[in-house]
Amino acid sequence: MTEITQRPDLPDHLSIDVRSPHHVAAVFEHDIGIRFNDKERVDVEEYCISEGWIKVPAGKTLDRKGQPLLIKLKGRVEAFYR
Repeated sequence: MTEITQRPDLPDHLSIDVRSPHHVAAVFEHDIGIRFNDKERVDVEEYCISEGWIKVPAGKTLDRKGQPLLIKLKGRVEAFYR
């Protein structure tokens, strides 16, 4: 028989960067999907549902610390488990 694990609630603000205060490791144990303006995105680094924005990498550009340079896009954000 298969065991169904309890998934944690998706937070309003989530980041994949482990140094961020908005990083929740328990959420990343499951496959997460982000829908932005009715289109599914796979390149989202950070999102905030209540403020309606996502942050995505700006091409291959890096900042001075070697992290991807992020741009903020505003619109309707939905997060879900796959």
